[in-house]
Amino acid sequence: MFSLINPCVCVVPSTSPRTLLKPPNHCNFNPLQTTIFRSSSTKIKATSDENDQNPPVTVAVQEQYEIQSTPNKEVEESVKLLKEAAKTRKVPATEILNAFKVVEKAKLDPSRFCETLGGSESPGRTWMLIFTAQKGLKSGKYFPITAVQRFDAAARRIENGVYLGALGCLTFEGRFSWKKRMLAFVFELIRIKIGPFDPFEINIKGKGDDESEPSTKNPFFIWFYIDEEIAVARGRSGGTAFWCRCKRVV
Repeated sequence: MFSLINPCVCVVPSTSPRTLLKPPNHCNFNPLQTTIFRSSSTKIKATSDENDQNPPVTVAVQEQYEIQSTPNKEVEESVKLLKEAAKTRKVPATEILNAFKVVEKAKLDPSRFCETLGGSESPGRTWMLIFTAQKGLKSGKYFPITAVQRFDAAARRIENGVYLGALGCLTFEGRFSWKKRMLAFVFELIRIKIGPFDPFEINIKGKGDDESEPSTKNPFFIWFYIDEEIAVARGRSGGTAFWCRCKRVV
């Protein structure tokens, strides 16, 4: 399973995923019309969002970039490939890994990344995780279950969840900070929903925790590409992933 505390680390779930966790069939990029379906036993309907135990591996946060204002042809082709992968889940992993390399190397202008990712007003925008790659882009795979993250740029809030349809969901919520192309975050609240019952919440914010902005001491993402349909980032662990825009899952 994709780690919710550190979302670019994959962990192995303790229960067998064969009967409960089925891979999503596709991702529709239209944020006003998307209805997301899974297997016959796991069905998720989306609504509009418009109104480790292991120590982390250090990733150097590069403060200075040679900014490229617009994508070149190679970047455009790589983005096109990633969008096709999100839509069909049939693009080979090797091609996705190569596209990651191109997008990262391009060092695109991040000045509008935060607003594109999280919108201009609450509750922000939601993004479905499509593909994750290991550190160094040595290998990667499509993410097998429904994992969705919500970024609210106006309120500087983040929510990260795994959704299992009628079975329920598990979400983490907290605050984030943004500097250039880095989004650092701290989770403060867990919500657990089982079947038809109302969710219950667990406050995981420690008594000694202050309200200072999250920094590189906390989990973070370094964003390489964000548009209205897909987003590509590397996590603190060194793994790279990409998401497609979706509606808010309920």
